[in-house]
Amino acid sequence: MTNRRDFLKTAALATLGAGMIAEEAMADTKKKKIHLFNINKQGAAPKMKMRFFPYELQLRHVFTVATYSRTTTPDVQVEIEYDGIIGYGEASMPPYLGQTVKSVLAFLQKVDLGQFSDPFQLEDILAYVDSLSPGDTAAKAAVDIALHDLVGKLLQAPWYRIWGLDKEKAPSTTFTIGIDTADVVRKKTEECAELYNILKVKLGRDNDKEMIKAIRSVTDLPIAVDANQGWKDRQYALDMIHWLKEQGIVMVEQPMPKEQLDDIAWVTQQSPLPVFADESVQRLKDVPSLKGAFTGINIKLMKCTGMREAWKMLTLARALDMKVMVGCMTETSCACSAAAQLSPAVDFADLDGNLLISNDRFKGMEVVDGKITLSDLPGIGVVKL
Repeated sequence: MTNRRDFLKTAALATLGAGMIAEEAMADTKKKKIHLFNINKQGAAPKMKMRFFPYELQLRHVFTVATYSRTTTPDVQVEIEYDGIIGYGEASMPPYLGQTVKSVLAFLQKVDLGQFSDPFQLEDILAYVDSLSPGDTAAKAAVDIALHDLVGKLLQAPWYRIWGLDKEKAPSTTFTIGIDTADVVRKKTEECAELYNILKVKLGRDNDKEMIKAIRSVTDLPIAVDANQGWKDRQYALDMIHWLKEQGIVMVEQPMPKEQLDDIAWVTQQSPLPVFADESVQRLKDVPSLKGAFTGINIKLMKCTGMREAWKMLTLARALDMKVMVGCMTETSCACSAAAQLSPAVDFADLDGNLLISNDRFKGMEVVDGKITLSDLPGIGVVKL
């Protein structure tokens, strides 16, 4: 009997002590303004609420690729709130995506997140969102990014850590120089050459060699090239790649139209440089058929519906022994920082979209000495300005 009384007394003291520790911890939490996600809350479960609005991105310079020029990019900003916590997302829509502010807003109006009581059910929620239409990838990405930001904040961890990645392995980002006259290209190169470790050049018109020579007159930095489907003849494409190799180019992106997959495969098999798919790869289902036709793939959140599918694409590409690049559109630091969570696991990164605009709404991923630098902030790692 004595032993039993001693046991009950010890248990009671232990319980009281645990309660005191818990109260102290909660008090400390309030002082530090840390939000604890309690899965055992009493009463009605909170609901997710989504808000969204158009936001036009203003480019610092005229942006020209093989098929068009522009000074702005249409964009829609998304916020998902749950239990007082807000996750941020966005849909950026360059012309070639074929999506508009009107189409994105129409899609988002169809999304009913109120039917889900648990934001951690990302697979179920995002499968539902994907099922609402066959396209609308940028709109879906906006929801996906906001949900990932929300869940990361509830877990109090950035997504690179949730995925088990080391942020110190994040690569340098390329900085993009659009198609322009030799004088303008030289001026742009002079402005950025000291800030970055690798440049990216848009080619695909009749002044490709002039562009490269203009850059080389200013810097000997490594260069990645994006032809944006601009080369139509496979022998010409291969000859250009050999010439580019001599100029210090380190990779080539989408040299030929996506419809010419056999020609691209022929080029890739003989190319002295790695050849990456961009327009040829949109979503997870596209990856297996590109094995052998490309050296690697460029993953963009606006094309693949967001972080959930991007992670699956990266994993599949690695299983197929393909290289991986993570890219972006012209975007705020919201979407760029979301994509940057993948960066420690890739071979190349082209995450300069936020640097090309003058009206960013967020502070997030930064480029320090040319290298992608991830913060320890939870979720996608952004703070609203």
